[in-house]
Amino acid sequence: MNKYIAELIGTFWLVFGGCGSAIFAAAFPTLGIGFVGVSLAFGLTVLTMAYAIGHISGCHLNPAVSIGLWAGGRFPTKQLLPYIVAQVVGGLIAGGALYLIATGKTGFDVSAGFASNGYGEHSPNGYSLQSALITEIVLTMIFLFVIMGSTDSRAPHGMAPIAIGLCLTLIHLISIPITNTSVNPARSTGVALFVGDWAIAQLWLFWVAPIIGAVLGAITYRFISQETN
Repeated sequence: MNKYIAELIGTFWLVFGGCGSAIFAAAFPTLGIGFVGVSLAFGLTVLTMAYAIGHISGCHLNPAVSIGLWAGGRFPTKQLLPYIVAQVVGGLIAGGALYLIATGKTGFDVSAGFASNGYGEHSPNGYSLQSALITEIVLTMIFLFVIMGSTDSRAPHGMAPIAIGLCLTLIHLISIPITNTSVNPARSTGVALFVGDWAIAQLWLFWVAPIIGAVLGAITYRFISQETN
């Protein structure tokens, strides 16, 4: 149970910190943090939580990561569903907290996006469904490849959180203009349910693509790792 609570808290922090930076600080008058700041915020949430709960739950914070690690032979089947449930619940609690804060400002309009992921007319820069699908698959594949490699017993000890956090930062620097960056179904769900409408209609892609990418990344690393043993 401690593992599941840790995953819930960790995913809460990822969504609250990452999406919160996008909602409240990205375009703050005269001193907004912009895409770079939001990218760094997401990376920092994973970096800080990896050191805080990595020794408790492994700090997945992401259903796609849990599924990828399972596909890569690093995670037991019996814990997979409870991890995913804990992560989604943590994301939803964070989304609720952000919503309660955001509605405290006059003129707030949740339908404007609320840091939701999207494609087509709901992509930050108008990218198509195909572009979004490819982006999310490729970037989640690389994310799992980095996670598998940096947590390998042969990798430098204690450096995995840094590598993983910086990888997530780079992922956001690439893909915020395309999909607003998901690579994490719990992150997408946590805010999409409060937007409703188009965000719910497009949510399927931000479950399917990250999971496909995660499985591909984990299997690829597992193959390469075996080849070098």
